[in-house]
Amino acid sequence: MANLGYMQVVRHCNQYCRFCSNPSSGYVLDLETAKKEIDDFAQRQYFGVILTGGEPSLSPIIPDITRYAVERGLHVRMITNGSQLARPGLAQQYAEAGLRHFHVSIHSVREGVEDFLTGVKGSYAQAMDALENLSAVGATININTVINRFNADHLDENVRVLYARFPSLSHQVWNNLDPSMGRAETNRDTAHRLADFELSLTRAMRWLHRAGKTFRVERVPLCYMTEFAHCSTETRKIVKKEERIVHFLDEKGTIRQTDWMHAKSAACQKCSLNDICGGLFELGDHYDLGELHPVFVPPQPIVDRVLADRD
Repeated sequence: MANLGYMQVVRHCNQYCRFCSNPSSGYVLDLETAKKEIDDFAQRQYFGVILTGGEPSLSPIIPDITRYAVERGLHVRMITNGSQLARPGLAQQYAEAGLRHFHVSIHSVREGVEDFLTGVKGSYAQAMDALENLSAVGATININTVINRFNADHLDENVRVLYARFPSLSHQVWNNLDPSMGRAETNRDTAHRLADFELSLTRAMRWLHRAGKTFRVERVPLCYMTEFAHCSTETRKIVKKEERIVHFLDEKGTIRQTDWMHAKSAACQKCSLNDICGGLFELGDHYDLGELHPVFVPPQPIVDRVLADRD
C-alpha cells in the first residue's frame, strides 16, 4: 500500500476560490505538533505526507517540517496555489530541504476564468511563474484541477495548453466539486451536472494517455470514466484497501478514512463495476442520482490493472 497522510499546516489563504472546502481561519500548525503527526505517519509505515492548507506555503516552518519528515523516511509533497512559489528563491529553498514534489492548483488556462475562480486578479500569471520556477529546480509537478461549472467544458483545453508549455509536467489530478460544504455551498453558480464535463474529461484523459502522462480522477463515478476506470482514486483505494489520515486544523480534528463508498442509485446495483466504484461523493442537494447509470464491462481487468501499477 502507498498510503499518504495529509497535514493542514495553515488554514488561511491568499486566494478566495469560489469552491474552497476549507475556508480561512486563524489556525496554524506549530513544529512540535507537526513532528508528532509525522511520527504517527512513520509508525504506520506510510509512504509519505502531503502538506496542505489553506495555502501551506504561507507557513514559515515548511523547510523544518520537510527536513523532519524526510529524516523519518517519508516522501513529502505540497498542494499549493503557486502564489508564493512565483517568487524567486522559494522553490530552491524547498528543494534543498527535501520538498521536491508539488501539486499546483490550476483550474483553467483561460486567464479570466482562473482569476475569477480564485478571486485574485493575476493568479493565473503567478501560477505560470511558479511552474517555471519549479521546473528550473527539477521538481516533480502535478496539476490539481477542481471540476466546476466554469471549466467543465474545457478540461481538455487545460491539459493541451499546460502540458505543451511545460513538458516536464508528470501527472494530472481532477477533483469533482463537492457542492455541499465551504464556499461552494454559498456560491451555487460553481455547481454543475455530471454530464457537463463528460465529453471534455474523456477528451482530456485520452490526450494525456496518448502523451504518456498519468492521471487520477476523484469523486467521479465510473459510469463517467469507464474507459479509464483504473485511474479513479476511489477505485484504486477500494481495490488496494488503502486508508487516508487527514489532520485538520479545525473542529474535525484527525480523520482516518477507510470507506471509499458514497451515494449510489438503484441503477448502480445493476452495474458490473458497482463493487469497485465509489459512487457519487457528497450528494448534497445538487447532484442528481438520476445521472448515474449502469455499465456492463468485466471488472477483473480493471482490478488487475490497478494492482499492477506501482503507485
